[in-house]
Amino acid sequence: MKKRLLFASALLGMFTLVLAIGRSRSDDDDVIHLFNGKDLTNFYTFLKGYGKNNDPKKVFTVKDGMIHVSGEVYGGLITEKEYENYHLIVEFKWGEKTYPPRKDKARDSGILLHCVGEDGARGGVWMESIECQIIEGGTGDFILVAGKNKPSLTVEAEKRDGGLYYKKGAKPITLRGGRCNWFGRDPKWKDVVGFRGANDVEKPVGEWNRVECICKGDSITNIVNGTVVNHGTKASPSKGKILFQSEGAELFFRKIDLKPLK
Repeated sequence: MKKRLLFASALLGMFTLVLAIGRSRSDDDDVIHLFNGKDLTNFYTFLKGYGKNNDPKKVFTVKDGMIHVSGEVYGGLITEKEYENYHLIVEFKWGEKTYPPRKDKARDSGILLHCVGEDGARGGVWMESIECQIIEGGTGDFILVAGKNKPSLTVEAEKRDGGLYYKKGAKPITLRGGRCNWFGRDPKWKDVVGFRGANDVEKPVGEWNRVECICKGDSITNIVNGTVVNHGTKASPSKGKILFQSEGAELFFRKIDLKPLK
């Protein structure tokens, strides 16, 4: 009897291990590698003054397993498809070069989520969207980018230092424009190249950063290097394309993965 119980226990353990391995492989299989490490399959480009898939200055290129964004021309690398209910994982680092009109200003880029409508609807360059900002000192801020319509997002935030800052548990505020800063953004932030805030979780220029955007239903959570820096609910729109900006600063992407949420 004892031997039968031990055998049954061993079988159960093996079965559990097989299930775990199966789940792990299944989870890996579900990942969409938006950047395949070789080329810009899954994306198209849109540049101010040049339009769709016309990139004579080579603003977006792939080399050594990385996407190089020169920043020289304002524009975006945009997914061909729309997405909803996903966990986006991006790894980026800043380069050294900056260009007018942001030559001496903080290195700037961004991930535009839930992009809808026409390319270039905002200022001839961006799509209507909800942005997870990538900028020195402000990575993780929310910015609402208007197009034909105005997007909206509800955030728990406090008003201080002339702006809104994410604060879990604070009174919800619904935005239809403007921005909500990440919780630790330095109140003395200055738009100067190389700015570093006292509480920045973003790493210095040249080091790799991990930015995650969890878009579940109508909620968006921004995570920078493992720290939840911002969160919003009642997002409208709540699905769309994803756009990676070229905005006057050189940067590199080595990973752009998307995990569908069930």
